[in-house]
Amino acid sequence: MGKLRVACFSLSIDGFGAGPEQSLDQPLGIGGMALHQWAFATAAFQRLHGGGIGGETGVDNGFIERGFDNVGAWILGRNMFGPARGPWPDLEWKGWWGEEPPYRTQVFVLTHHPRPTLVMKGGTTFHFVSDGVLSALERAREAAGGRDVRLGGGVDAVRQYLRAGLIDELHLAIAPTMLGSGEALFAGLDLPALGYQCEELVPGERACHLLLRRRCAPA
Repeated sequence: MGKLRVACFSLSIDGFGAGPEQSLDQPLGIGGMALHQWAFATAAFQRLHGGGIGGETGVDNGFIERGFDNVGAWILGRNMFGPARGPWPDLEWKGWWGEEPPYRTQVFVLTHHPRPTLVMKGGTTFHFVSDGVLSALERAREAAGGRDVRLGGGVDAVRQYLRAGLIDELHLAIAPTMLGSGEALFAGLDLPALGYQCEELVPGERACHLLLRRRCAPA
């Protein structure tokens, strides 16, 4: 069975994975775009999201490429799909990434409100899972066919799977910025008690990369 892993998850120096007041105009919250400048500059990001050429090809780029290795399915929190809360106000909304999202596989979106499956260009299919994180993981693993399941975020989704001790590997890209407030990834979580330890620390061009792995069952 493949791993459940988080890759290229950008975090501020003060521990925030998104800024405050997320909205359609500020999908990453106020100041949140600064967390991802390291990724935007890479050749891999520009190829995946813009279809163009160019960009940096160093350590940061290597982590972007590594994040897509052996991925057979994705899990996303609802905010990673769209800005709305509560019942779906508009079924015409098809996600932040437009008609051809970068996932190119089956994606399981966590939500409390059912919605029909959405087939997109490029091989991405969004399934909306309203019966919990365990159900989403079970379905994603089945779809992945033995490959890894990548958990794309956001912060609340990662926290739920961390709390349950289900994430096997967590790659954090620490951006050289502080937000002061927003969504704190590790607030109230005891990572050592949950079985996690840091096994890699790699300085990149625009971010510092940490790799946490779960080495034992939660205490």
